[in-house]
Amino acid sequence: MKILTTSFLTCAVKACKSSPLSFPLHYKDAELEQSDIAYNPRFLINILPRIDWDAVRVTATELGFTVPEEKPELPALDASSSTDTIEPADEKTLRELHTLLLETEVREGKLVCGNCGHEYKIKEGIANFLLPSHLGEFELFPFCFLH
Repeated sequence: MKILTTSFLTCAVKACKSSPLSFPLHYKDAELEQSDIAYNPRFLINILPRIDWDAVRVTATELGFTVPEEKPELPALDASSSTDTIEPADEKTLRELHTLLLETEVREGKLVCGNCGHEYKIKEGIANFLLPSHLGEFELFPFCFLH
């Protein structure tokens, strides 16, 4: 499971939907793996506005990474813009975010809800968001827990 994916997931328990503690989910016993992915600054610049930066900071800290306190303010790049115009400091930040969000993957471990404490097991990079019946009603489509 890519770290970027975590930035969009929340607890599947219906009672947690209204609690701010259910986001972000927290990693526990995470086994990380790095993979080489082509660097794409345009993708990162365009996805940054959609990411909850506080959640990224929490996740990064829990996994031993550091990110800036404030979300980077980067100029938008459209399909015709050149990436050659990116400032060196911004380039460094983008490469670090690329490593964290896209190249870092949790292969095994758990995602834990800060509200109810439910643990979602991660096996071979895939989190299991199916809920046991004792947790009450659950959503019809368990894969639709996007924040």
